[in-house]
Amino acid sequence: MAEPAQACAAPPPPEGVLCAGAHYFPLRVYFEDTDAGGVVYHATYLRFAERARTEMLRALGQPHARLMAEGAVFVVRALSVRYLRPARLDDALLVRTRVLRLGGASVELAQDVLRAEAPGAAGETLAALAVDLVCADRARGTPARLPTAWRHAFAPFLGEAAGGKAGSGA
Repeated sequence: MAEPAQACAAPPPPEGVLCAGAHYFPLRVYFEDTDAGGVVYHATYLRFAERARTEMLRALGQPHARLMAEGAVFVVRALSVRYLRPARLDDALLVRTRVLRLGGASVELAQDVLRAEAPGAAGETLAALAVDLVCADRARGTPARLPTAWRHAFAPFLGEAAGGKAGSGA
């Protein structure tokens, strides 16, 4: 069964696409991503997810460099991964990123690595990641409130279609 990315008219550009309450980031598995058996190494999924988060922020008009210029950074507070199926050398994949909750200084994301069935169409879930990010002051390393522009950028993801909710905690 195809995911909502199929509703997007064209194949996603290299930086991905915002569609149906999520960001979809396309990638291909290269030799450097695999172990000796041609299966994606477990830690590689973390790199895939990091790239997808970075491109989602860029697509929202809020690249990391802008946050850093404001004296803040995102740090990973918690992360969990469920590996469901292997990805292999040369597989075309999509990383779907959804915002689940927005706190005063935090963002909870769900990121799924999906097998791409056709250009822009997502298939089976290979890995499911739960990621908790905290906005931190670069100089002090302490939590900092999300800048207003970032809150506005994430807001469209918090509707019922995205399955998320706004919160007031860190």
